[in-house]
Amino acid sequence: MVISNKPLQFIMAAMVACLPLTTSANSTQHNDHAQADTTVVESVKVVEDEDGAADDIKAKSKTHILHHVQDSHDFTFFSDEAEGKHYGFPLPVILIDDGLKVFSSSKFNHGESVAEVDGNYYKLHHGKIYKTDAAGALTYQGEHHEHPTNVKPLDFSITKSVLMIIITAILMLIIFSGLAKTYPKNGGIATGFGRFFEPLVIYIRDEIAIPNIGEKHYKKYMSYLLTIFFFIWFLNIFGLTPLGVNVTGNLAVTAALAILTYLITTFTAKKTYWGHIFWMPGVPVPMRIVLAPIELLGTIIKPFSLMIRLYANIFAGHIVLMSIIALMFIFKNWIGSSLSFGLAFVLSILEILVALLQAYIFTMLSALYFGAAVEEHHHDEHHHEEEGVKAHH
Repeated sequence: MVISNKPLQFIMAAMVACLPLTTSANSTQHNDHAQADTTVVESVKVVEDEDGAADDIKAKSKTHILHHVQDSHDFTFFSDEAEGKHYGFPLPVILIDDGLKVFSSSKFNHGESVAEVDGNYYKLHHGKIYKTDAAGALTYQGEHHEHPTNVKPLDFSITKSVLMIIITAILMLIIFSGLAKTYPKNGGIATGFGRFFEPLVIYIRDEIAIPNIGEKHYKKYMSYLLTIFFFIWFLNIFGLTPLGVNVTGNLAVTAALAILTYLITTFTAKKTYWGHIFWMPGVPVPMRIVLAPIELLGTIIKPFSLMIRLYANIFAGHIVLMSIIALMFIFKNWIGSSLSFGLAFVLSILEILVALLQAYIFTMLSALYFGAAVEEHHHDEHHHEEEGVKAHH
């Protein structure tokens, strides 16, 4: 089991796959900056007093940045806070509270109204739904009144992140099912839009799956590895568009992906894998007892590192990029604003590479864990037994 030593091939394959999308990607990034700039300007105007207090601008920018990275129960493209208008569309709210409650998020009026459903009243507060009275009163605990004590019903709503996950799944199904259908029709030659992704599919098979899992077992993991790579990559790219989605920067999403890798590793692992964890061969018996809990803890730490790595990189990228854009309106001079714009532009290009790199790293590490789970250990154990016999004689 080895790590691929040909990263240049991966970069070349990625460039071939992204080449037809270069124009649209650049346009998207431009629109992303323009949209972000417009939204920040509109936000700043609301709080700016006669003296143009910098503290108000900073506070409003911070609020806008935090709102950008959070999930929401409606899909808002942009808002005109001066007139109190929001441009977008509502999403379905699905609650379990003394039965099934299904209604439109438009009832919340972006958190400004109380939603009445079957005699029950619900309030949207900081992205979470609480059960209240008709007046929408919330009771708090703590000095800063940040955590309401009201009952929270089970929320299975189609939020903005869930909607983007569904859209990404449908997009992947269309692209790759179409790619698969073209092979038998054209004598094994890919045609159509899906052919742009064929270099990456081949790279994942030849440079990630086979070297790290092995020729014997790699095929049963290929479907998962391909799915997880393109799923993370597509969502990362969507997060760089003016749509304002931050799916892979959501800890719950990255945790779910890491748990899938953990479950597949656990339930497909061979007996020798668990034997090396609980009773490691080739070491003295007292050391085996000490190493067993450490090795078992390692099986949990590995998916945890997958979760944190993806979440932290994507979340931090969004925060840093939006913060740099906000600096243009804090400096309010041509030198500072120009430097901020240039830095934001360079960082946006870097984020496109990070989007692809994080998908690659998650897929690579998953393949490494799968390879460790199905690795053959018979020869190693036989070697240790022979050494033990020789030492005895």
